Amino acid sequence: MTSTALEIRTEEKRGYQLELLIVFSMTLGLSGLRSLVRLVDSLLQPTPLNQQSVALNVPQARADLLDLVAQLLGVLQLAAWGGIGLYLLWRTGIKLKVIGLDGTRKLADSLGALGLAAIIGIPGLAFYFAAWTLGLNLAVQPSTLDNQWWMNVALVLAAAGNAWAEEVLVVGYLITRLRQLGWRQYTALVAAAVLRGSYHLYQGFGGFVGNLVMGLVFGYYWQRTKRLWPLVIAHTILDVVAFVGYAMLRGKVSWLP
Repeated sequence: MTSTALEIRTEEKRGYQLELLIVFSMTLGLSGLRSLVRLVDSLLQPTPLNQQSVALNVPQARADLLDLVAQLLGVLQLAAWGGIGLYLLWRTGIKLKVIGLDGTRKLADSLGALGLAAIIGIPGLAFYFAAWTLGLNLAVQPSTLDNQWWMNVALVLAAAGNAWAEEVLVVGYLITRLRQLGWRQYTALVAAAVLRGSYHLYQGFGGFVGNLVMGLVFGYYWQRTKRLWPLVIAHTILDVVAFVGYAMLRGKVSWLP
C-alpha cells in the first residue's frame, strides 16, 4: 500500500473521530453528561433515591396552544438528531438499505419489533419496580402533562421521536462509524450500549442498567439482521405504552409512583 493511500486512510479516520465528537457533543453524549450531573445531585440530597421523582414529558408553557407547539418542537429536534446521523452516513456512501431503514421487509420488521418490545418491555417493567423498591432508582413519572385534547397525540409523537433519534444515532450511526474506525463488533456494541445507559442516569442506577441491557439486545439484533426499523418500532411501542399508559393510570392506581 502506498504512503498516499495510508495518508488518506489516516485522514478519513481522524475525520470520523472528529465527526463523532461533534455529533454526540450536540446530542446524546451531552445528554449523558447532563444525566450524570443530575444523578450526582440526586445522590447528594438527604432523601433516598426512591423518595425522589423525575418527570419525562412535562409542560413547557402555561398557555395550552403554546405548550403544544413547544412539545412539537421537541419532537422536531429529536427527528433532526436522527436525520444528522443518516445524512452523515449518506455522505460517505452508506444508504438506508445498508442500515435497514428501507421498506422492503415490512412484515418481518413488524414481527421483529413486536418480539423485541415483548423481550424488553415485560422484564424491563419488573426490573424498574425492583430497582425503585431497593432504592436504586428515582420514581419515574413518564408524563405530567395536563389532560388536554392533544396530550395523547403529543405523547405518541414524543415516543416516536425518542425512538428515532436513539436508534438511528446510537445503533445505526454510532456502531457503523466505530466499525469503520476498526473497532471490533462486540466492543462497538458495548460502547453503544454504555452510551444508551449514560443518558438515562438521571433516573438512577436502575435506569442505567436497564437501558444498558436494552442497548445490548437491540444492538446485537441489528448486528445480526442489519434491520433498524424493528428497533425504531419496538422502542416506539415501549415508550407509547409507558407515556400514554402512565397518563391514563396516573392518580387512579396506588402502585404507580
